[in-house]
Amino acid sequence: MDRLLHLDRTLDELDPPRWAAPSADATPLVRKVHGLRRVPLGQLGPADLRTLISQQVALPHVLPLAVRLLLEKPLLDAYFYEGDLLLAAVEAPASAWDLLPDLAARLSATITSLPEAAVAELPDGAAEALGRFVAGT
Repeated sequence: MDRLLHLDRTLDELDPPRWAAPSADATPLVRKVHGLRRVPLGQLGPADLRTLISQQVALPHVLPLAVRLLLEKPLLDAYFYEGDLLLAAVEAPASAWDLLPDLAARLSATITSLPEAAVAELPDGAAEALGRFVAGT
C-alpha cells in the first residue's frame, strides 16, 4: 500500500492534469467531484471515496484508500447503506484492479470471509457483484 505515502497530497497533484473549475451550470455531483480532487488524500472520508470510485476518478489513488478501510470493516456504511463502499470498489473496472493485484487479492480474501447472512442483507445484485470480483482475482 505504498500509494498511501502521499496522504498529504491531492488528486490534482497526483493525477494530472489539474481539473479546471466546474462550469457554473454543473450538477452538484460534478461540483463535488471537482472539489474532492483538491482535498488531501488523508482527509477523504468513506463517502468521498465512494463518490470518487463510483465516478471512476483517479482509481489507482483512491482504491488503496478504500481497501485500507474495507479490510478493517468490509461492510462499512459510507453514505447510503451498509456495504456501499465495498460494492463501489468491486464494481470498479477490472483495468483499475489490474494495476493493484495485491490489493485486489486482499479484498477478495476479505469478501470470501464474509458471513453469507451478511451478504444476503445487501441490496439486490450485490452477491453477484462480489462473486464476479472474487472470480476475477
